[in-house]
Amino acid sequence: MWLVGCRDVLYVPRTSHILASSIGFKTSMTRAIRLPLRAKLLAASFTIATLCSAIGSAHAQTQIVPPSAAPAVQPATDMQISWEVRNRFRLFREERDFTLQVNALNGRSILAAEQALATQSDGRGWARNTLSRLCIDQSGRVSEPCTRDGVKESYLTPLDHPITVRLTGAVPVGATCAWTFEDGDPPRQSTLDCAEPINLRVRYGRPTPVTVDVSSGPDAPQRVTTQIAVRDVFIAGLGDSIASGEGNPDKPVALSDDGFCFRSYLGGPAGMYFRPGRAGFKGARACDTSDGSSLQNWQRAGAQWMNPACHRSLYSYQTRMAIALAAQNPQIAVTYLPLACTGATIDAGMFGSQRARECVVGKNGLTCQGTVNAQIAELREALAAATKRQPERQLDLILLSIGANDIDFSGLVADVIVERQTERALSRRSGVLSSVDEARSTLQRELPRDFSKLRQALKPLVGGDLARVVYVSYANPALVNGAPCPGGRGGFDIHPAFNADPQRLAEVVNFVQNEFLPQTRNLALCSGGVLCGDQARDRMTFVDQHQAAFSNHGFCARSENDPAFDRECFSATGESFVNDIVNAANSPLVCGAGASDFRAYSPRARWVRDANDSYFTAMTYPQAQKAPTNQPGDIHDATWGVLSAVYGGAIHPTAEGHAAMADAALPAAMSVLGLGLSETPVTGEPIAPVRQ
Repeated sequence: MWLVGCRDVLYVPRTSHILASSIGFKTSMTRAIRLPLRAKLLAASFTIATLCSAIGSAHAQTQIVPPSAAPAVQPATDMQISWEVRNRFRLFREERDFTLQVNALNGRSILAAEQALATQSDGRGWARNTLSRLCIDQSGRVSEPCTRDGVKESYLTPLDHPITVRLTGAVPVGATCAWTFEDGDPPRQSTLDCAEPINLRVRYGRPTPVTVDVSSGPDAPQRVTTQIAVRDVFIAGLGDSIASGEGNPDKPVALSDDGFCFRSYLGGPAGMYFRPGRAGFKGARACDTSDGSSLQNWQRAGAQWMNPACHRSLYSYQTRMAIALAAQNPQIAVTYLPLACTGATIDAGMFGSQRARECVVGKNGLTCQGTVNAQIAELREALAAATKRQPERQLDLILLSIGANDIDFSGLVADVIVERQTERALSRRSGVLSSVDEARSTLQRELPRDFSKLRQALKPLVGGDLARVVYVSYANPALVNGAPCPGGRGGFDIHPAFNADPQRLAEVVNFVQNEFLPQTRNLALCSGGVLCGDQARDRMTFVDQHQAAFSNHGFCARSENDPAFDRECFSATGESFVNDIVNAANSPLVCGAGASDFRAYSPRARWVRDANDSYFTAMTYPQAQKAPTNQPGDIHDATWGVLSAVYGGAIHPTAEGHAAMADAALPAAMSVLGLGLSETPVTGEPIAPVRQ
């Protein structure tokens, strides 16, 4: 500080504050001046006045030249302000869950990240620990507000976002950074060592100007400026079981090592068979006994899902892609709304309600809603609530897979794997079986009409541009080395009535490859004779790049690198289980190992669940289909024996399969959103199958 003229310092105002600028203080110092200092300032003024008098008397002899001005702040050219959004996949309530994904994805593809996480968890799956820490409950209701990392936030309409700011580049060692964030009156200021990051929250919907003055030694301070503006990307996931993640419960069922009795349609003691039961089940394991608590105990020991009614899973390609999108783009946040539901068709699921798959088992018992609301209605309601609070809020992207249930693909699967005539007759009578001819008729006549209705319903939700709907195609689930799986009981001996018929299997594979997949492409892209009102704005963004990889990883693929349990206990010839019901009651596996050694999420050659996988991973019993009339003894029923193998996700992608689909969808989504692709090379090392 230097003298600016004696007149300026002789006056001391009689107020509680003194304008610091009049004597060279910074504004931040002004706040430190208080009334008790007035006497000291008066004394200082007297001293300065005396000094001024002396200077004045000598002025005639010597001219006093003031020192040069303080060095001006210089713009920095070799330093930058770097910032990123923390915990930017907003479905996660705790940052540790997002950090786990970021670390796994570091330089890896989504597939390679999933394989790394699977190995890290010993095949038990990473999602089991994350399930209880989401901004959505098991009934599918979004938490409003959601407490994320200790701060209450509106999930659909965030007001601010947590960020971390750093100074990067050629930062002098030991330099001091004076930060200013001009997002309020007064601006937020902080001074600290430049090596230290700053954590704060910035308002959403407007930029925050940032300035940092870097001081180091006697040199002039250097200034770096930028603006922080978080882009919050709103994504909805719609569709059927492929979209929801069927076959991949967030917490797979824990299996017991002893047997559990099922009845066969054939009846009598000869119709009983034993398979591994649920660990922790304390009810009757024998077919001829039951008690009043068996059913509820059985349900409590089941697999757990993000949403049991729809079998929504964190492993679904939609969720994995949304996570990767957030991980690879540090300056965005992703608000993700999962609405896909297993079993959905365009009519029952997208436009209308559908039957729930399972009930929610909570602390207070079983909650069974029975039906699930239409996905489009749910999405419209969420958008209406969001735009009411934030008029500029819009849906940025829809992820979609639909059409397989419309042609009754599950009926085609059942037709392939159910062999015994008794079960086939009963399944045909109940509408479980379907034929390729029936599917072909629906594909040609009904699906185009229904898809057109769907297109018109989705269009206004994405601003009239259906390119913002990313339709992710199915993959052929029954290929290995580019050819159809050979069939047989391998992978399907979980039920005595199962046997994948080679002829029917080949027929379904060819139908899927040559008719179903091309037609869904045409429907999404308004090509191949499919007429759309506005070709430019009615075309969806179509993704099918994963199909080539799946052609080597169908349900019959096996590898020497498969888990030891799979190689030793799942017989390629369908001889995995003990036939003698006496011995099977205590040790149902021929290999002699315990079923608890199975790991649902270990990397393996097959990216598609077979029936054995379905049972060992989920063992689903669709309670909602019969509730509330279920009886304790029903858990041994012949129907449930079939359903437990099929409805748990047989012929659905594994977590690895979903990760491969997410890898295919990610570039398309980033392109639609106008986000730059990561320059980091991504690699995946899928296990190569051996030739059958």
